[in-house]
Amino acid sequence: MPLRSHDWFLRSGQAGFKARSRMKNQGTPQEMFDGRPVIGICNTWSELTPCNAQLRILAEHVKRGVLEAGGFPLEFPVMSLGETLMRPTTMLYRNLVSMDVEESIRANPLDAAVLLVGCDKTTPAAIMGACSVDIPSIVVTSGPMLNGKFQGRDIGAGTDKFRFTEEWRSGNMSSADYIEAETCMSRSDGHCMTMGTASSMACVVEALGLMLPGGAAIPAPDARRRRHCHYTGNRIVEMAQENLKPSKILTRRAFENAIVVNAAIGGSTNVILHLLAIAGRVGVDLCLDDFDRLGAEIPLLVNLKPSGDFLMEEFYYAGGLPVVMQNLGEIIDLDAITVTGRSQAENTAGAVCYDRQVIAPLEEPFQEQAGIAVLRGNLCPDGAVIKPSAASPQLLQHRGPALVFESLTDFLARIDDPDLDVDENTVLVLQNVGPKGFPGMPEVGNMSLPRKLLDRGLRDLLRLSDGRMSGTAYGAVVLHIAPEAAVGGTLALVQTGDMIELDVPARRLHLDVPPEELARRRHCWLPATDDSARGYTRIFLDHAQQADRGVDFDVLVGGSGAGVVATSDAQAEAV
Repeated sequence: MPLRSHDWFLRSGQAGFKARSRMKNQGTPQEMFDGRPVIGICNTWSELTPCNAQLRILAEHVKRGVLEAGGFPLEFPVMSLGETLMRPTTMLYRNLVSMDVEESIRANPLDAAVLLVGCDKTTPAAIMGACSVDIPSIVVTSGPMLNGKFQGRDIGAGTDKFRFTEEWRSGNMSSADYIEAETCMSRSDGHCMTMGTASSMACVVEALGLMLPGGAAIPAPDARRRRHCHYTGNRIVEMAQENLKPSKILTRRAFENAIVVNAAIGGSTNVILHLLAIAGRVGVDLCLDDFDRLGAEIPLLVNLKPSGDFLMEEFYYAGGLPVVMQNLGEIIDLDAITVTGRSQAENTAGAVCYDRQVIAPLEEPFQEQAGIAVLRGNLCPDGAVIKPSAASPQLLQHRGPALVFESLTDFLARIDDPDLDVDENTVLVLQNVGPKGFPGMPEVGNMSLPRKLLDRGLRDLLRLSDGRMSGTAYGAVVLHIAPEAAVGGTLALVQTGDMIELDVPARRLHLDVPPEELARRRHCWLPATDDSARGYTRIFLDHAQQADRGVDFDVLVGGSGAGVVATSDAQAEAV
């Protein structure tokens, strides 16, 4: 079968001479240009992305696998996204990385790609880019960190950070212990070991069929992750020869499997945005309501923080995602094809659960309904989401007065004011942190509680915003309100003192203000203008869609394919 790379490396004349000659300056022998598959290793490694810092090592193991299988591995860098350091938010740059991946693959002599990812947004970004080109692709993640260890107990990245911070702010944790905890929390290579967005996306990628079975949960320092990389290198060469492309794997039923699995593992709300964006790239008709219809009533089968007690290390030792998929049985489509060329049923056959405290059978779940609920109402006509399994049960049906913060700056300036008019019934409302309002939709939806309430022992309030929250976070937090405040959504019209009603069982979020009053407010509302935005941020503001469409750029929906603008032989020879 002819491969893309043949048009570069098997050409005669000056074009072929140039392509081969320049590659030989790295010591590449002539026999590597004999027509074997060229495998691009797309690496999001960066020292500025601690979660992805070991990908440079993992790339070498992938290369060994590629060479062993008769392929020609070529590693290339793309922009990396580190949630812990990057400002204002990595979500601002997810689409940019997807463009980097897409154009790097399309423009170069690659027949297939291995996507090396880890921290939250690198995973969807790389998949979005690879899907847009649609050459055979497979995913490897950096893997979760080992469990944090603090004062004789396990602690989890993100989840316990939020908890410790509240305790420290309330005076219940000393500064010395707080510093010690941060030292103990991140003690190995890898991404967050809670079921945050990184772990959720890794599991979702395996559920989609884009990863070798069992790969999502292997701890980052475990030698089995390096062997997983080697086997991935073997397999991607076969995929190139079989022309097994993402479009053959990412079918409607693959996305439905991913939605159900994300619910069963207690996965992140961020997964919704990323699956919607990926589906848009491959032309699968997926909408926000699918996540409620397919996932809202799925039981919680995985007992991991922030919805449970354990961490990814225990999840792997208990059997990992193959056990979960087998336990889900007929709820998912185990006949869906995967990167192995076999079905999910074949991939997960014989999976054994070694710890039912960590992974529960379907008939004895940890919670009966753990999926993400999609809300509708006059506050969110295009939808909003909440993760009930991470919220205080008494707040899932709540009516209370709004306390409005017009921006993140406003919130930070006032939240600890001792004179703030707030109590346990108050609904915190944060405006203008959506896709265009911030811009980039930061993870600030799980707003810190007011100091005066922390001092009284309160640990949860109903909170609403058009932003996101970390998958490691918890609380009664309504997110992704669409349309967002910055484009004139009803959220922009909420005023302090307005009564807000949340009824999660009824999927309702309502602003109790008469329609005529809302019309008056809308007539007076003026959008903020930012004439200073330039470059990529300007592009983002002009083209980012709303949360219910995955925040992808309107100009990126749908793939472009692997073709390159043709050059005539004369042009090629002249280059």
